[in-house]
Amino acid sequence: MVTTLFVLLMSLLPVQARNLPPAFPREGAKQIIDNERVTVWDVTLAKGKPTPMHQHPYDMVRVELAEATVKATSATGTASNGAVHKGQAAFLQKGLIDAQESTSDTPRHSIMIELKDVTVPPLPNKSGYPEAFPREGAKKLLDNPRVTVWDFAWTPGKPTVTHFHSRDVVVVYLDNGDLSSTTPDGKVTLNSYTFGQAKFNARDRTHSELLVKGMQRVIAVELK
Repeated sequence: MVTTLFVLLMSLLPVQARNLPPAFPREGAKQIIDNERVTVWDVTLAKGKPTPMHQHPYDMVRVELAEATVKATSATGTASNGAVHKGQAAFLQKGLIDAQESTSDTPRHSIMIELKDVTVPPLPNKSGYPEAFPREGAKKLLDNPRVTVWDFAWTPGKPTVTHFHSRDVVVVYLDNGDLSSTTPDGKVTLNSYTFGQAKFNARDRTHSELLVKGMQRVIAVELK
């Protein structure tokens, strides 16, 4: 009787909710980072090429890299249309079922950060320096039990205060520019970053940064 009832209930579920593939890998998605905390995908969605209906097995942060319009279809078949903007960030809970389709000539281009089911507490800050965030010029976009997300742009010729990173962070770069990093002992490292690049930076870092070439803005996703 119990088995019969279970089969009946399963038959009433939308077909999309059963035997669905995970969101990734798929066409148009390139894996760029994979470690014990995150898997990061560079995803392009072209007009007229909808994704299959899929389910997201992990919590996820999505960072938009282009101005585009999108059609999303839910597991129940309900469709909605909307616009996305460069630098926009969103948090999506695991278990989400949907299909996506670009409706603009400009493809939707996103960095998708899958958050693995790992929680790592922040390191105690014994550096004597302030935390990396919040800081002058940084705007908090999201804050929940999994992540805090910041939007920050460097001012040419103005170094950041020396700060300590107590959390792992995924950084998505929105411009082309070179940053010099200076540690408290005076060691200087020059790094060049390009638009759309994503980088995983491990916690336990103390430094100051200066924009030395071009422009640079980031979406910084601090992991909890």
